[in-house]
Amino acid sequence: MLALLLGGCGDSDRFTYANETDEPNYREGQSLLKSGRRQEALTAFLKVIDRRRDDAPESHLEVGLLYVQHINDPLSAIYHFRKYLAQRPNSPQAPLVRQRIDAAIREFARTIPAQPLENQAQRVDLVAALDKLKQENDTLKQQLADARAARNIPVPIAESSAPVSAPTAATNSNNTISFSVETVPTVRTRSAPPAARASPPPTVTTTRPSPSPASPPATPAARKHVIRPGDTLSKLALQYYNNRAKWRDIYAANKGVMKNESDLKVGMELKIP
Repeated sequence: MLALLLGGCGDSDRFTYANETDEPNYREGQSLLKSGRRQEALTAFLKVIDRRRDDAPESHLEVGLLYVQHINDPLSAIYHFRKYLAQRPNSPQAPLVRQRIDAAIREFARTIPAQPLENQAQRVDLVAALDKLKQENDTLKQQLADARAARNIPVPIAESSAPVSAPTAATNSNNTISFSVETVPTVRTRSAPPAARASPPPTVTTTRPSPSPASPPATPAARKHVIRPGDTLSKLALQYYNNRAKWRDIYAANKGVMKNESDLKVGMELKIP
């Protein structure tokens, strides 16, 4: 028997089905897959994930397969495959999903522009380390945003927009990998000094004019990109940054116009940070 859990007051769109496969969007995604409309199917499965939160393993699995097989975005596929394992760690499909993760990591390793490594295992370890750093960085950003929101601390207006450079890897004579991270110091503004008190007119003296300080360079305007057929966030990240992993930065800069990571329409204008 089909059970429904009420998720809102009088709004049929906010009903959540007890069984994920009974969700209308999940059924729609399966139907779209059969007809070859993969981008629309991806959107349907992402709606199930957004609605059910931590109870949508089958949708995570479908999204991961779409990313790795048709969209060529192995990093996003790894994320959704891991979500599936977190929700169904002992399922019969779990071993195959773990194999999919290993294959996606190897595929992502081939897209990293770096010096060739003698040992393929070292290259895979490097990708895993970069993925872990990315996850930790996202967690720290979210914690900082939550802390500022709780304390009602405004974000500084004039902070340097220069990004922190990604960790670089190098191999030494012992075939081990070492990481180095270059950071860019944050530029903070100083509050304006209080207005000086009125003073008597100064005496006329001849002084040599002091050179005016050089004005700081103007911050470059954000780039714009108009969506064309076949565009994805990972392709835009590869085009502008030569790094597919930067798709999350583009998505974060355009959350005002995008409902989710695949909400791309032809003619939509996106900011490229």
